[in-house]
Amino acid sequence: PLAQGQNIFDVIRQQDILLHHPYTAYSTVVEFIQKAALDPDVLAIKICLYRAGQNSPIVPALIEASEQGKQVAALVELKARFDEENNIGWARRLERAGVHVVYGLLGLKTHSKLALIVRREGKGLRRYVHLATGNYNPTTSRIYTDIGLFTANEDVGADATDLFNYLTGYSRQSDYRQLLVAPVNLRERMTAFIEREAEHARAGREARIIVKINSLTDIKIIRALYEAAQAGVKIDLIVRGICMLRPGVPGLSENIRVVSIVGRFLEHSRIFYFADGGDEDVYIGSADWMQRNLDRRVEVVAPVNDANLKKQLKEILEMYLLDTTKSRRLLPDGAYERVQPETDKEKFDCQVELQQSRR
Repeated sequence: PLAQGQNIFDVIRQQDILLHHPYTAYSTVVEFIQKAALDPDVLAIKICLYRAGQNSPIVPALIEASEQGKQVAALVELKARFDEENNIGWARRLERAGVHVVYGLLGLKTHSKLALIVRREGKGLRRYVHLATGNYNPTTSRIYTDIGLFTANEDVGADATDLFNYLTGYSRQSDYRQLLVAPVNLRERMTAFIEREAEHARAGREARIIVKINSLTDIKIIRALYEAAQAGVKIDLIVRGICMLRPGVPGLSENIRVVSIVGRFLEHSRIFYFADGGDEDVYIGSADWMQRNLDRRVEVVAPVNDANLKKQLKEILEMYLLDTTKSRRLLPDGAYERVQPETDKEKFDCQVELQQSRR
């Protein structure tokens, strides 16, 4: 949470902010929307609601903003499994309050986690963006691990504006400055990142991939990972759920390791790290490496541009790879085995360590 008296927009304008739920409070995200609703300088609020939950404070804040005369647009996904009834109810309440409610694009489920605030500052406008791996749902934020990013980066703000215009039917965007958006450019860019690591490895430069996702089933991505591994790229995959890639197969995937972390909190964050010859690219977002996420859903994956935040995310990934308590290793035959510490002193629970590091 912010220190008392701090203005959230002043803080974000000074530097990007990274949140790691549930280890950092979700109240900062709620406050971002609530402050925007009441701020006389805020002109517009746009948000994607996939799973808002039953008692969301986000929706009342959007209604308040609309009643204050702000332009408010909410993309509500009616096909969010098990949340259909909640979302229909929220959509009706929002519409009655004058919010511009849209239901996404024909044939595509909108799974992106994105909010845009347009604020009048001085003689111009500034855009503030929140991008995340998890839903705008304070209840699940206490039991799911997710990453959120606040930024006032101009390119990201312009991309977010273009995306909302695309989602609300005002334009069809074919490319973006910094955001990776499915089904527009996400598959192409992710494949290019993997192939770039292979090129670095062949040239003797630093090459590594660390990815944390929920599922890996996309055949084209798996094929690209195999080819990168054969080129010499060291690849670590933290995949909680289904993984159709086979690590450690001689001549195919010796350089790939796959682990699954199943602990107290549901691992839900998606983080993508590429060494890029030492330049290091880090992205977070809503998409898994599945065909449905890459081709049949609207997903947003965003770059983390701040060097300190990149370092922080890389350290988080390394902590997951050190886990010897809740980690299971995927074997070449598709079976999993528990990762066992050699001694009690080597026991390491990444979720416990992350909790303690945030106290």
